[in-house]
Amino acid sequence: MKRFLTGLSKIIFSRALIIMLIVLLQFLVLVGGAYALASKSDYLYYAMYLCGALVVMAVVNKDEPAEFKLTWAVITIILPMVGILLYAFNKSNWGMVSLKHKVDEELLVSRHLLRISPGTEKEVMKQDPDFRRFSGYMDQKCGYPTYHNTRVTYYPIGEENLEAIKEELTKAEKFIFIEYFIIAEGQVWGDILEILKEKVAEGVEVRVMYDGLCSLFKLPYHYVRKLREMGINAKLFAPVIPFFSTTQNNRDHRKILVIDGHTAFTGGVNLADEYANLKVLFGHWKDIGVKLEGRAVLSMTRMFIQNWNLYGDVEKDYEKYLIEPEEKPEEDGFVIPYGDTPTTKYEIGKTVYEDIITHANEYIHIMTPYFIVDREFLSTIKYAAFKGVDVKIIIPHIPDKKIPYYVGRTFYPELLDAGVKIYEYAPGFVHAKSVVADGKMAAIGSVNLDYRSFYHHFECGVYLYRNSSIYDMEKDFDATLSKCIMVTPDYYKKEIPRRQKLLGQSVKLFAPLL
Repeated sequence: MKRFLTGLSKIIFSRALIIMLIVLLQFLVLVGGAYALASKSDYLYYAMYLCGALVVMAVVNKDEPAEFKLTWAVITIILPMVGILLYAFNKSNWGMVSLKHKVDEELLVSRHLLRISPGTEKEVMKQDPDFRRFSGYMDQKCGYPTYHNTRVTYYPIGEENLEAIKEELTKAEKFIFIEYFIIAEGQVWGDILEILKEKVAEGVEVRVMYDGLCSLFKLPYHYVRKLREMGINAKLFAPVIPFFSTTQNNRDHRKILVIDGHTAFTGGVNLADEYANLKVLFGHWKDIGVKLEGRAVLSMTRMFIQNWNLYGDVEKDYEKYLIEPEEKPEEDGFVIPYGDTPTTKYEIGKTVYEDIITHANEYIHIMTPYFIVDREFLSTIKYAAFKGVDVKIIIPHIPDKKIPYYVGRTFYPELLDAGVKIYEYAPGFVHAKSVVADGKMAAIGSVNLDYRSFYHHFECGVYLYRNSSIYDMEKDFDATLSKCIMVTPDYYKKEIPRRQKLLGQSVKLFAPLL
């Protein structure tokens, strides 16, 4: 009983709960005040519904996914004042305007620093037309050049990825850049932190940036100060403050670690014990990652500095860290590291996946922790299956977040009807994010198959074309598949509780905004 009361008091007086309550209170005061004012006058009451109709018209004519339009329209029709205020706040929020301005400024300042080399461009022109066009799009429109002199190492489990990170950190001589969605106190971060302190003592520059949500749930609020006292240049990305701002929905979901400009890591693995299965939360935790060695690391370095400059102190000298690697690995296909932001019009993370799925002829293998996609993306996957491509998707059997999991399961009947094969990872939770097709195209990184990754978060990934590591990804997919439960129409009907289906369908309408 004493332990229960202690835990309850921690929750009640936690900073996270206090901030959420303050934000909720602000929202209730705003909406409640508007409704109270409208109830005092028939003119204001009818004006409220007229404004609601105008908002719906504006929503319908916006250039955005149909699911976003539907959600806003339904909210505004049912609760006009709520819809009006939320939509107006969302579209005119000063925080988002400021964030977009900063992102655009960093992209403008740094984009010209990296372009595809003449040698690589010559090799790209020898490839299939589809890849040539995709490479050109990523370079010219999105600012992410193609590289062909980069070594890629694939890690099929978080434990191996984290061990490799620690090994490479010990070799650092100039700088270490760390940008992760989650850093949590424990053995994994403790081991890494000891290495970082040793490197600081050796004169290596160390920068650490983690998402502001960590200060609510994973780390002490003043942990940045503690790191700075160790000689580590640290900062929070988008600190969570008790102010109702749409930018609080735009988290830094990236996983980037750069060492001396010649080695980089990314994937799904965060710096916390559950990613190495040292802490069991949802059964066995399946995750993946990659190490890049060579010129492609330049793009990862630039991505880190771009995000670093969005909050707090600014690093103006990009070129100081964009160091050409001395070692030139043998040519092994092509590598395109890429980033995505909630302010870009190109939806890069989603587009990379769609390009792979669209151009697959034999098979598509997907691993994702969440599956909550818009109609456009769903149609792309279904069309691939309809035309005879073997589409397999692995998702968790034990979820980390139940509501998104229930929403994801509502897509099962439509996917199965199209011929898509769905598998649930029986031992536990899949946090891996990857798409592989035909043994020649693949993408791996931080991008989930959901609205948050496609539209709301800062993300990163690596596109691979005819790279030998794709074979390792396929081998791992097959090994993971052997541990899965195949979802059939009968399984969906009998094994998934009706309450889960109803709850998932109820929340599905609001998924684009969550």
